[in-house]
Amino acid sequence: MTDQALRRRRTLLGLLVVAVGFAVVLAWPYLSLDPADGRLDVRGGPHYAVLVVHIFTAAVALVIGPLQFMPAVRARRRLHRTLGRVYLLAGVLPSAVAAVPVAIWSGRPVTQAGLTTAAVLWLVTGALAYRAARRRDFTAHRAWMLRNYALTFLAVTSRLLVPLLLLAQIPFGGATAGEIGERAPAMIPIGQTLGWVVNLLVVELLVIRRSRARAA
Repeated sequence: MTDQALRRRRTLLGLLVVAVGFAVVLAWPYLSLDPADGRLDVRGGPHYAVLVVHIFTAAVALVIGPLQFMPAVRARRRLHRTLGRVYLLAGVLPSAVAAVPVAIWSGRPVTQAGLTTAAVLWLVTGALAYRAARRRDFTAHRAWMLRNYALTFLAVTSRLLVPLLLLAQIPFGGATAGEIGERAPAMIPIGQTLGWVVNLLVVELLVIRRSRARAA
Protein backbone atom coordinates (compact mmCIF):
# COMPACT_ATOMS: atom_id res chain seq x y z
CA MET A 1 0.00 0.00 0.00
CA THR A 2 1.42 3.39 -1.01
CA ASP A 3 1.78 6.25 1.45
CA GLN A 4 -1.00 8.14 -0.33
CA ALA A 5 -3.35 5.16 -0.14
CA LEU A 6 -2.48 4.68 3.53
CA ARG A 7 -3.21 8.35 4.30
CA ARG A 8 -6.51 8.14 2.45
CA ARG A 9 -7.47 5.00 4.37
CA ARG A 10 -6.66 6.65 7.69
CA THR A 11 -8.63 9.76 6.69
CA LEU A 12 -11.69 7.71 5.77
CA LEU A 13 -11.48 5.67 8.98
CA GLY A 14 -11.19 8.88 10.98
CA LEU A 15 -14.16 10.32 9.10
CA LEU A 16 -16.18 7.19 9.87
CA VAL A 17 -15.34 7.35 13.57
CA VAL A 18 -16.37 11.01 13.73
CA ALA A 19 -19.57 10.28 11.79
CA VAL A 20 -20.55 7.40 14.08
CA GLY A 21 -19.77 9.43 17.19
CA PHE A 22 -21.84 12.41 16.09
CA ALA A 23 -24.68 10.18 14.86
CA VAL A 24 -24.93 8.62 18.33
CA VAL A 25 -24.79 12.01 20.04
CA LEU A 26 -27.45 13.47 17.73
CA ALA A 27 -29.87 10.55 17.91
CA TRP A 28 -29.45 9.58 21.58
CA PRO A 29 -31.85 12.16 23.13
CA TYR A 30 -34.59 11.04 20.74
CA LEU A 31 -34.37 7.27 21.23
CA SER A 32 -36.92 7.47 24.04
CA LEU A 33 -39.37 9.20 21.65
CA ASP A 34 -40.21 11.56 24.51
CA PRO A 35 -40.31 15.25 23.47
CA ALA A 36 -39.15 16.20 26.97
CA ASP A 37 -35.81 14.46 26.36
CA GLY A 38 -35.05 16.30 23.12
CA ARG A 39 -32.67 19.21 22.74
CA LEU A 40 -35.11 21.36 20.78
CA ASP A 41 -38.25 22.96 22.10
CA VAL A 42 -40.96 21.57 19.84
CA ARG A 43 -44.72 21.84 19.91
CA GLY A 44 -45.15 18.06 20.06
CA GLY A 45 -47.27 15.89 17.79
CA PRO A 46 -46.39 16.18 14.06
CA HIS A 47 -43.56 18.64 14.75
CA TYR A 48 -41.75 16.18 17.00
CA ALA A 49 -42.44 13.23 14.67
CA VAL A 50 -40.96 15.06 11.67
CA LEU A 51 -37.95 16.14 13.74
CA VAL A 52 -37.30 12.53 14.82
CA VAL A 53 -37.53 11.32 11.21
CA HIS A 54 -35.09 14.02 10.14
CA ILE A 55 -32.56 13.18 12.87
CA PHE A 56 -32.68 9.39 12.58
CA THR A 57 -32.45 9.34 8.79
CA ALA A 58 -29.69 11.97 8.84
CA ALA A 59 -27.78 9.67 11.21
CA VAL A 60 -28.16 6.84 8.69
CA ALA A 61 -26.71 9.00 5.90
CA LEU A 62 -23.95 10.32 8.15
CA VAL A 63 -22.69 6.82 9.00
CA ILE A 64 -23.09 5.14 5.60
CA GLY A 65 -21.48 8.00 3.66
CA PRO A 66 -17.82 7.33 4.58
CA LEU A 67 -18.24 3.61 3.84
CA GLN A 68 -19.10 4.45 0.24
CA PHE A 69 -15.72 6.13 -0.32
CA MET A 70 -13.69 3.20 1.03
CA PRO A 71 -11.89 1.24 -1.74
CA ALA A 72 -12.77 -2.10 -0.11
CA VAL A 73 -16.49 -1.28 -0.35
CA ARG A 74 -16.27 0.27 -3.81
CA ALA A 75 -14.52 -2.86 -5.08
CA ARG A 76 -17.55 -4.94 -4.08
CA ARG A 77 -19.99 -3.45 -6.56
CA ARG A 78 -23.15 -5.10 -5.27
CA LEU A 79 -22.43 -3.97 -1.70
CA HIS A 80 -21.53 -0.50 -2.94
CA ARG A 81 -24.79 -0.20 -4.90
CA THR A 82 -26.87 -1.51 -2.00
CA LEU A 83 -25.31 0.86 0.52
CA GLY A 84 -25.69 3.70 -1.98
CA ARG A 85 -29.41 3.07 -2.29
CA VAL A 86 -29.82 2.85 1.47
CA TYR A 87 -27.84 6.08 1.84
CA LEU A 88 -30.05 7.93 -0.64
CA LEU A 89 -33.47 6.36 -0.02
CA ALA A 90 -33.31 5.75 3.75
CA GLY A 91 -30.99 8.62 4.60
CA VAL A 92 -30.78 11.62 2.31
CA LEU A 93 -34.28 11.60 0.79
CA PRO A 94 -36.41 11.40 3.97
CA SER A 95 -34.03 13.57 5.99
CA ALA A 96 -33.93 16.33 3.37
CA VAL A 97 -37.71 16.31 2.94
CA ALA A 98 -38.23 16.44 6.72
CA ALA A 99 -35.62 19.21 7.07
CA VAL A 100 -37.83 21.70 5.23
CA PRO A 101 -40.74 21.77 7.70
CA VAL A 102 -38.27 21.54 10.61
CA ALA A 103 -36.54 24.67 9.28
CA ILE A 104 -39.82 26.50 8.69
CA TRP A 105 -41.15 25.64 12.16
CA SER A 106 -37.97 27.00 13.76
CA GLY A 107 -39.26 30.55 13.24
CA ARG A 108 -35.73 31.82 12.56
CA PRO A 109 -35.31 33.43 9.11
CA VAL A 110 -31.62 32.45 8.81
CA THR A 111 -32.41 28.84 9.71
CA GLN A 112 -35.39 28.79 7.36
CA ALA A 113 -33.34 30.07 4.42
CA GLY A 114 -30.11 28.22 5.20
CA LEU A 115 -31.48 24.77 6.00
CA THR A 116 -34.10 24.85 3.24
CA THR A 117 -31.41 25.71 0.69
CA ALA A 118 -29.17 22.95 2.08
CA ALA A 119 -32.05 20.44 1.89
CA VAL A 120 -32.77 21.30 -1.74
CA LEU A 121 -29.07 21.02 -2.66
CA TRP A 122 -28.92 17.73 -0.75
CA LEU A 123 -31.70 16.31 -2.92
CA VAL A 124 -30.31 17.77 -6.18
CA THR A 125 -26.76 16.50 -5.67
CA GLY A 126 -28.10 13.08 -4.69
CA ALA A 127 -30.22 12.91 -7.84
CA LEU A 128 -27.28 14.00 -10.01
CA ALA A 129 -25.03 11.39 -8.36
CA TYR A 130 -27.59 8.67 -9.07
CA ARG A 131 -28.05 9.86 -12.64
CA ALA A 132 -24.28 9.83 -13.25
CA ALA A 133 -24.06 6.28 -11.89
CA ARG A 134 -26.86 5.17 -14.21
CA ARG A 135 -24.89 6.64 -17.13
CA ARG A 136 -21.81 4.79 -15.81
CA ASP A 137 -20.01 8.11 -15.55
CA PHE A 138 -18.28 7.14 -12.33
CA THR A 139 -16.00 10.18 -12.23
CA ALA A 140 -19.00 12.51 -12.17
CA HIS A 141 -20.80 10.15 -9.79
CA ARG A 142 -17.95 10.32 -7.29
CA ALA A 143 -17.78 14.12 -7.55
CA TRP A 144 -21.52 14.52 -6.94
CA MET A 145 -21.42 12.06 -4.05
CA LEU A 146 -18.61 14.06 -2.46
CA ARG A 147 -20.74 17.19 -2.74
CA ASN A 148 -23.73 15.32 -1.37
CA TYR A 149 -21.85 14.01 1.64
CA ALA A 150 -20.49 17.51 2.26
CA LEU A 151 -24.10 18.53 2.81
CA THR A 152 -24.69 15.46 5.01
CA PHE A 153 -21.65 16.41 7.10
CA LEU A 154 -23.36 19.69 7.95
CA ALA A 155 -24.63 17.84 11.02
CA VAL A 156 -21.03 17.77 12.27
CA THR A 157 -19.60 21.02 10.94
CA SER A 158 -22.40 23.24 12.21
CA ARG A 159 -21.90 21.95 15.75
CA LEU A 160 -18.18 22.62 15.57
CA LEU A 161 -18.54 26.08 14.06
CA VAL A 162 -20.91 27.47 16.69
CA PRO A 163 -18.45 27.27 19.65
CA LEU A 164 -15.61 28.45 17.40
CA LEU A 165 -17.63 31.48 16.30
CA LEU A 166 -18.48 32.26 19.91
CA LEU A 167 -14.87 31.93 21.07
CA ALA A 168 -13.70 34.13 18.17
CA GLN A 169 -15.76 37.03 19.59
CA ILE A 170 -13.91 37.12 22.92
CA PRO A 171 -10.61 38.72 21.74
CA PHE A 172 -12.54 41.47 19.95
CA GLY A 173 -14.79 42.32 22.87
CA GLY A 174 -17.89 40.90 21.21
CA ALA A 175 -18.54 38.60 24.15
CA THR A 176 -17.07 37.57 27.47
CA ALA A 177 -16.47 33.99 28.59
CA GLY A 178 -19.54 34.19 30.81
CA GLU A 179 -21.79 35.36 27.97
CA ILE A 180 -20.93 32.57 25.53
CA GLY A 181 -23.70 30.28 26.75
CA GLU A 182 -26.28 33.04 26.45
CA ARG A 183 -25.22 33.90 22.89
CA ALA A 184 -25.15 30.29 21.64
CA PRO A 185 -28.82 30.07 20.53
CA ALA A 186 -28.44 33.18 18.36
CA MET A 187 -25.29 31.76 16.77
CA ILE A 188 -26.76 28.36 15.87
CA PRO A 189 -28.54 29.52 12.67
CA ILE A 190 -25.31 31.13 11.44
CA GLY A 191 -23.36 27.94 12.14
CA GLN A 192 -25.99 25.89 10.31
CA THR A 193 -25.68 28.01 7.19
CA LEU A 194 -21.91 28.47 7.25
CA GLY A 195 -21.49 24.73 7.85
CA TRP A 196 -22.72 23.56 4.48
CA VAL A 197 -21.13 26.50 2.65
CA VAL A 198 -17.70 25.69 4.12
CA ASN A 199 -18.15 21.97 3.44
CA LEU A 200 -19.06 22.53 -0.21
CA LEU A 201 -16.12 24.89 -0.74
CA VAL A 202 -13.68 22.33 0.69
CA VAL A 203 -15.11 19.51 -1.42
CA GLU A 204 -15.14 21.64 -4.57
CA LEU A 205 -11.44 22.36 -4.11
CA LEU A 206 -10.85 18.63 -3.70
CA VAL A 207 -12.81 17.83 -6.87
CA ILE A 208 -10.90 20.46 -8.85
CA ARG A 209 -7.56 19.16 -7.59
CA ARG A 210 -8.41 15.59 -8.55
CA SER A 211 -9.63 16.73 -11.97
CA ARG A 212 -6.35 18.51 -12.61
CA ALA A 213 -4.38 15.49 -11.42
CA ARG A 214 -6.22 13.23 -13.86
CA ALA A 215 -5.65 15.70 -16.68
CA ALA A 216 -1.92 15.85 -15.89
